[in-house]
Amino acid sequence: MFKSIFVVLLSVVSVTTVTRAQTLPQMRMTPTEIKGSPTDNNQIGSSGLAGVHTKVLFGDPAKTGFYSILLFVPAHVTIEAHTHRDNRVATVVSGEWRFGYGDHFDVKRLKTLPPGSVYSEPGGVEHFAQTTEAAVIVQISGYGPTDTKYFDPANDPAANRK
Repeated sequence: MFKSIFVVLLSVVSVTTVTRAQTLPQMRMTPTEIKGSPTDNNQIGSSGLAGVHTKVLFGDPAKTGFYSILLFVPAHVTIEAHTHRDNRVATVVSGEWRFGYGDHFDVKRLKTLPPGSVYSEPGGVEHFAQTTEAAVIVQISGYGPTDTKYFDPANDPAANRK
């Protein structure tokens, strides 16, 4: 028990120290402003699927350090099993995000997460997701650099574009 508490406190102190080293801009966005917000026309930290985009809120997901992104996923998208090297924590901002863990897409393992739900993407752990009738916006934070590796390379959109 003491060891767990110590690890948590050490993590908080480490994140606080790193966060202080970076300059956090002032930002206030309502859900309407988030939905109307332009994306950065990149896919860093995302599945790489066509139509999926991100907006970097803070940091640089490609570099060492804390980052936070908004992930915009259109309706009717299935994201196959993949991993990221970093630990990530996410909050569903809008839409119903169907999310599951495992090395292949399995509809039985999906849990529907309405707005306000939180979930984790532990580093190196395979996960998958799906949207239904509505687009989804998810806010994701992690400590980069991040990447995306598909369990089955045949499902990697980057490999299919070559």
